[in-house]
Amino acid sequence: MKRQPIENSLAKKEVYFQLVLHALVFSFYVIDSNHPSKVNTFHWYDVVYFLNYTIANLIISYVLLPKFFYAKKYIAFFGLTVITIAFVILLEELVIEKWYFPDSRGAGFPGVIFSLGQVLPVIVILSGFKFAWDALRNQRKVEELKAIIKESELTFLKSQINPHFLFNNLNNLYSYAVVQSLKTPEIILELSSVLRYMLYECKEASVPLTKEIEHLRNFTRLYEMQIEERGEVTFDAPVGATGFSIAPLILNVFIENAFKHSQSGQSEQIKIAIRLTINEDGKLNFVCQNNYKNVNQKSNSGKGIGLYNVKKRLHLLYPDSHVLDIQQTDLLYKVSLEMVLNKD
Repeated sequence: MKRQPIENSLAKKEVYFQLVLHALVFSFYVIDSNHPSKVNTFHWYDVVYFLNYTIANLIISYVLLPKFFYAKKYIAFFGLTVITIAFVILLEELVIEKWYFPDSRGAGFPGVIFSLGQVLPVIVILSGFKFAWDALRNQRKVEELKAIIKESELTFLKSQINPHFLFNNLNNLYSYAVVQSLKTPEIILELSSVLRYMLYECKEASVPLTKEIEHLRNFTRLYEMQIEERGEVTFDAPVGATGFSIAPLILNVFIENAFKHSQSGQSEQIKIAIRLTINEDGKLNFVCQNNYKNVNQKSNSGKGIGLYNVKKRLHLLYPDSHVLDIQQTDLLYKVSLEMVLNKD
């Protein structure tokens, strides 16, 4: 429903633009066509001459350009343009000049080159501005289309985060419920808190950094309860990081992967360290590292749909303002992310 008002507004602007353009070109045409000593003298035949050029411009700009040139039918376009200009010259030489100047300019044909010199500059200027207007309008449509595609892609990527998170945590919750662990109710409460944030508080393109940090604390605590006493988890982040915003759920995957791959083939001495710092210019430094045991196979923690999605989101949201570095050894996996945040 919004598209039609926008198109109507652009059409009105184009009409105003063409009227102003024709008025300016006509004023210069009148000055050039009169004797220097009579530049302020108005003649009706100037209007007739210019009207002839205007009709030709309308045919070229609003018929030939959209139907042939933009459709890449270049031979037809140039052929019909030549015919249109030829008709303008014939109408000017055989009708207009014989009507207004029967004994002087209308008495003979001055030649094709001379006539083209009189006609082409005006038509080229008028048609050229129409071509430029269309180019700017098409560029605007391309930018709008890119924005729509980007928004759709981000929505799709973001929609995959919650199912991925639920899939992992419901499996863990099922395991605790089977053994009737006393931590099951507490895990359910933490999971409810995290899901509430994911579903209701991060629908916008960006959220306050303070809210995202609080969510990451709860997110980390939820996973920390699942490793029980088998290791050490540290979460270090500023408390009063106000004034900046961040894309929601952009860091979850790194923390989730740290817990998932630390527990892979490792029953104790799990070490996970998460640290966030931010300077006054809004540069965020995020480091998440974890240890793991290499059980005769290369860890695939650098793969998977979650990591692919977060890399894609970073590319779309922070194309020139983030640096992601992932280091992996036989015993350690470390993610370092630097990104410039927007101010609230």
